[in-house]
Amino acid sequence: MKAAPFDVPRPPRNERAVLVGHAQTERGHLERSLEELALLADTAGAKVADVLVQRRGTIHPATFLGKGKVEELKELVERRNAELVIFDDDLSPAQVKNLEKALDRKVVDRSELILDIFARRARTRESRLQVELAQLEYTLPRLTGMWKHLERQAGGIGTRGPGETQLETDRRIVREKIARLKAELQAVERERETQRVRRRREFRAALVGYTNAGKSTLFNALTRAGVFVENRLFATLDSTTRQLVSPDRQVVLLTDTVGFIRKLPHHLVASFHSTLVEAIEADVLLHVTDAADPDFRRHIAAVDQVLDEILVEPRPPRLMLFNKSDQLVPEDVSALRVEFPDCVVVSALSKDGLGALRDDLFRRSAARRRASGKAGSGHAHRHGAVAATEPLD
Repeated sequence: MKAAPFDVPRPPRNERAVLVGHAQTERGHLERSLEELALLADTAGAKVADVLVQRRGTIHPATFLGKGKVEELKELVERRNAELVIFDDDLSPAQVKNLEKALDRKVVDRSELILDIFARRARTRESRLQVELAQLEYTLPRLTGMWKHLERQAGGIGTRGPGETQLETDRRIVREKIARLKAELQAVERERETQRVRRRREFRAALVGYTNAGKSTLFNALTRAGVFVENRLFATLDSTTRQLVSPDRQVVLLTDTVGFIRKLPHHLVASFHSTLVEAIEADVLLHVTDAADPDFRRHIAAVDQVLDEILVEPRPPRLMLFNKSDQLVPEDVSALRVEFPDCVVVSALSKDGLGALRDDLFRRSAARRRASGKAGSGHAHRHGAVAATEPLD
């Protein structure tokens, strides 16, 4: 049975892959980007067999790499017995088609790899809808070169209109499915909005940050929630909300959100908008950063770029939260406090700094209540609030 045009098959796990990068920036940045690509490949189930770097200054419009580099890559994948080639940059449909023809191997770019990871890790109905929508919107402009039968002409029998090509039919099917998915997601969004209306009386904080920065570990340490944690990228796709309750029964709602990454596919950001509304409507964003990662400043910039896409004015205040302080020496902590004067430095693993973080959140909550003139509205017994570890989603 031939796969439908919108059912893009996922590659089998444990494929051997060659990674390809392009040296458009300084060497150190390229190395870290390829290290991250290797983590993405591992998360998707591939085994990295080797790495190839193109150091020419311009991108070849037909094959991304220069002719000589394509030949070098062909020899490398054959020597390493690799079934898959993964590019660290996005490729055009024509580039993918030409490379696959030249290499006789499956070629995927960074965006397609991330989409595959999201598809594997989506668990709830909402996240599955979001991922499928992102995949379809990624696939739509790439239909032309993906199936050999698309160039055939066909008559007006069945679903196809008179004179409509197979390619036009496939595009119409994909567009119709995109429209249905968007309608389903709008229905889910209305359900979420009902939940959010009930929560607006409470002070809300959202954890945002680069993937694998330790957000879920921190979330568990603060709330004892037991959210799934794994030392891989994108362990969390679905937002989860729990309560923090102070000794005097003040309530803060804390939400864990999906992690961001450099070159995050635009379609994913758009599709996950309903999930990220939890961050958009928060009273404070807790921007969690892995302080032990030497590339943390670029991670901060990548998160800021995504937030710029989804946040509207007025934006919620942001608290910089540097995690994994247990891996830092005192001089590193001091340097962070100088560079980021209002930051909070914590360790989700050792629990260092978590008490001060909770106190800061409760102070912010009390300040909002005073400013709104509704003293006591955040007290748990007034709104039938449940235990601090009970889910609210």
